[in-house]
Amino acid sequence: MTTKKVTTKNNAALAKQAKQSESERYAKVSLSPATMSAVLADSFTTNIFPDLEISDVASALRDKITTIQAGDMQPIEAMLIGQAQALQTMFVSLGRQAASKTSLQQYTAFMNLALKAQSQSRATIQALTELKYPKQATFVKQANISNGHQQVNNATNTHAPAHVRENLNQPNELLEVNNGSKTMDITAATTTSATDPAMATVAT
Repeated sequence: MTTKKVTTKNNAALAKQAKQSESERYAKVSLSPATMSAVLADSFTTNIFPDLEISDVASALRDKITTIQAGDMQPIEAMLIGQAQALQTMFVSLGRQAASKTSLQQYTAFMNLALKAQSQSRATIQALTELKYPKQATFVKQANISNGHQQVNNATNTHAPAHVRENLNQPNELLEVNNGSKTMDITAATTTSATDPAMATVAT
């Protein structure tokens, strides 16, 4: 009797574990980019490929994802080229239908759709170009321009050179007498030189 209860309990635990494993598996599938993309693609291609299995589409997409993750961008380039061409075809078709309409409302509606397709085609080509030829980062040194003729570069060292600082700190030798212990009194009266009579006459 005890053995039967234990067996029943074990079977229930195994069934619960199997159910959890199946639920986890479905959760992983529902979050798989390849699987969900295959499901969406199947919704739009059923009338074209009625016998195509979703699992096969998902498998092919996983292979493409692995190729791109390895660094080979050729699948993306091919996809963008195909999209650009498909959008160009839509632009031509919608433009022709717009030209055949006599009602202004219908003409405007088809022309708007045609121009939207053309814009998306151009954007796709631009994305392909940036993928093939990525832009290089350019570093430009900033410069501040004043209103006058002065230009100040931020990267310029604003400290005065060492020899300039030394010259600014040196005493004015013209105001020093002998060894610098006595400062010349520039306010004192000057004595007229005897060798210059003209100046002596002016002084008197």
